[in-house]
Amino acid sequence: MSAYDELMAFQRDTHALAEVTGRLGWDQETVMPRGAAEQRAEEMGVLSAMLHDRRTDPRVGDWLAAAEPADDMQAAQLREIRRGFDKARMVPGKLASEIARVTSTAQGVWAEARATDDPKPFLPILDRVVALKRDEAQALADGGDPYDALLDDYEPGATAATLSAMFDALRPRLVALRDAAMDSAVQPAALTGRFDPEAQFHLSRELAGAFGYDFTRGRIDRAVHPFSSGSGDDVRITTRTVETDPFNCLYSTIHEVGHATYEQNIDRAYLMTPLGGGVSMGVHESQSRIYENQLGRSRPFTGWLHGRMAEVFGDPGLDADAFYGAVNRLHRGFIRTEADEVQYNLHVLLRFDLERALIAGDLAVGDLEGAWNDRFAADFGYPVDRPSNGFLQDVHWSVGLFGYFATYTLGNVYAGCLNAAMRAAVPDLDDHLAQGDTAPATTWLRENVQRHGGLYAPRELITRACGTAPSEAPLLDYLETKFGALYAL
Repeated sequence: MSAYDELMAFQRDTHALAEVTGRLGWDQETVMPRGAAEQRAEEMGVLSAMLHDRRTDPRVGDWLAAAEPADDMQAAQLREIRRGFDKARMVPGKLASEIARVTSTAQGVWAEARATDDPKPFLPILDRVVALKRDEAQALADGGDPYDALLDDYEPGATAATLSAMFDALRPRLVALRDAAMDSAVQPAALTGRFDPEAQFHLSRELAGAFGYDFTRGRIDRAVHPFSSGSGDDVRITTRTVETDPFNCLYSTIHEVGHATYEQNIDRAYLMTPLGGGVSMGVHESQSRIYENQLGRSRPFTGWLHGRMAEVFGDPGLDADAFYGAVNRLHRGFIRTEADEVQYNLHVLLRFDLERALIAGDLAVGDLEGAWNDRFAADFGYPVDRPSNGFLQDVHWSVGLFGYFATYTLGNVYAGCLNAAMRAAVPDLDDHLAQGDTAPATTWLRENVQRHGGLYAPRELITRACGTAPSEAPLLDYLETKFGALYAL
């Protein structure tokens, strides 16, 4: 075989091992018995060490030096392998294994702390996670900004400085829109009542299918924190049910289906290769957010959903227009994943700033809860009532995902750009959505974004799809138009 062929065969085996590791993570959050946490931590540590050994194998460097790409696809494969190889060699194997072991344990400790609203047992192990991630960041930064080194794992090419500039442009218009809507004399009513959790779950499966999720290569389970896991022919999602809030289940499902169909729709020629997954978490989030919000919360689609809700649960007590208002109403709340479209990004910016301070050493873990509560009160105007509604609500820091939160807002920005381009390309889209038919939208996204996998860099991919470079302007224009109409501003 050629050097390229040998390298790709080696990478395929490495990818398979990584997928097995990911499946253990899915198992841990869904069906693993609580008593297995310590053993699972050891298993994850061993697998992480094996993966690190493969990713730093000297033969990879030899193959990269000798390989000659035959086309743009092979050049992209080599680019991604070289990027991963260079980064893996910068992190000592012992550190990679220890991060995997400690974060696996920390996830269980976090879950217990969140359930009991007692952060004290969690703080020592979170302190250990932060210390380990600082060490990793220093190793990867090679003299540069440590936080940028962590951010690059999730959004290649992005920097904290460029994202801060974008976020600073978002904040004033988001706050102004939020304040104007909250002060308006027009206030949409909330959906009230009790909705059978099993019926919610069955309707969520119907919605997953309506948005193109392939159940022959996936499944839906329940979890405390909804997520999507896997790639290629095994892509799984989770959701959760709350008896008094069916939107929590239905829109969490649509959101995770956006992630999952991205993975399912990547060109099969890239299966089990470095190009066979989403190119970045920002682009990934753009798919979940455009499915959930610009499509799923649109007036045409909610009109169709209103009918299905009436068939499944009985008269919801709201007509179709009021139901649309209930789906999109701005509301006070503590939980990022339950936030409305206008305030969601304010939740993200809070986390972005705090985790940068943690990695820089400007904020101690012991002071994190107080810093969170102070910032939340300043941004939202009311105090956090308990830790599970504050700094304990997200799993991300317990599992070491520092640098991840910024991609949620970046994904919203990308989604705003994609929505504008998609609407221009599919002018009769609303007619289809009113019938519960998302195919024109999901087909456009598959062809312009999803099928490419990791072939293009994130900003290049969005620019190719939209015809212009990413900007926060389309998202802000969309939000101001939509909520200006809803609240008669």
